[in-house]
Amino acid sequence: MQKVYLDNAATTPLRPEVVEVITSVLKGDYGNPSSSHAYGRSAKNHIEQARKNIAKYMGVTASEIIFTSGGTEADNLVLNSAVRDLGVQRIITSRIEHHAVLHTVQEIESKTSITVEYVRILTDGTIDYAHLEQLLMDMSAKTLVSLMHINNEIGTILDINKVGALCKDYEALFHSDMVQSVGHYEVNLNDSKVDFMAVSAHKFHGPKGIGFAYLKKNTGLKPLIYGGEQERGYRGGTESVHNIAGMDEALRLAYEHLAIEKAYIADLKQYFINQLIQKIPEVKFNANCLDVTHNTYTLINVCLPVSADKAGIVLFQLDIKGIACSKGSACQSGSGKGSHVLAEILTDEDMKKPSIRFSFSKFNTKEEIDYVINELKALI
Repeated sequence: MQKVYLDNAATTPLRPEVVEVITSVLKGDYGNPSSSHAYGRSAKNHIEQARKNIAKYMGVTASEIIFTSGGTEADNLVLNSAVRDLGVQRIITSRIEHHAVLHTVQEIESKTSITVEYVRILTDGTIDYAHLEQLLMDMSAKTLVSLMHINNEIGTILDINKVGALCKDYEALFHSDMVQSVGHYEVNLNDSKVDFMAVSAHKFHGPKGIGFAYLKKNTGLKPLIYGGEQERGYRGGTESVHNIAGMDEALRLAYEHLAIEKAYIADLKQYFINQLIQKIPEVKFNANCLDVTHNTYTLINVCLPVSADKAGIVLFQLDIKGIACSKGSACQSGSGKGSHVLAEILTDEDMKKPSIRFSFSKFNTKEEIDYVINELKALI
């Protein structure tokens, strides 16, 4: 049995170079970065050098990068602190956001007097920009807009510069979960007018348990986690030095090889699409995943022509064949619920059929795709 990993939107395998950096730091720089002796200073140097490097890639200053345990913590930090510390009284988001945003917003709404409004989603999975502007025209309450750059289930790409310009025009703050885009696309936060951002290293071949938040300077946010003065007072707790160094290396390699790897992965995705159309012509492509301009090159979401009695076991059958893929976000696996993202764009009839997300990386091959297509055809 062949083993094929096509669930890279959930997490990516570590690059070998990243493993080497992490191992080296674990062995040689084990000092507490808050200590003033040489061991501590050496560890601290890794953190501050990583901060400078990451800030350069994002087009911001080092003081605006705060290391977190990942994207979920970064989202929580921004959303909770914006309401608590910045006087935000209204949040505009969408119903297809990652649950790190949706569940956090719902929890804040249940405990405070804020208003939450949802921008409309079009059938192709993109937001209705005209409706967003209509919502922003009401400037009676301080507003935060929270919209993800690339949707983790269907791959739709937000026009982040357009949203940033709208937020600036209507004096709203702009937060974006950019977990699926950093490391896969060039990012310049000055051009996009983003105020806050969340990122996870394990989405671009870095380690799990580490990420960062971008907090635009002088915004006035305060900590979510107390206990120390680490991370410029924004996050108490001893930093995970080896993971920060690993993330730094992963991001460096991602951008160093971006053009070549992007072209390679985009070709894999197109090959996968072509083979699906040829071998399983009844397949449906969810959202606008055939649109290379408005959909990420890293994933595809397809609705398979499978009878209702087989729908529930398709992923199980693929797993038996050694194929790793997903019906949606890994964070909601085991919940027993269907995709909240697909529920916004698919018909009731199509929601009864299995929709599967396949996501690609530099480590995948066309031979692997051939194997997956043949197994899918056999199941159907």
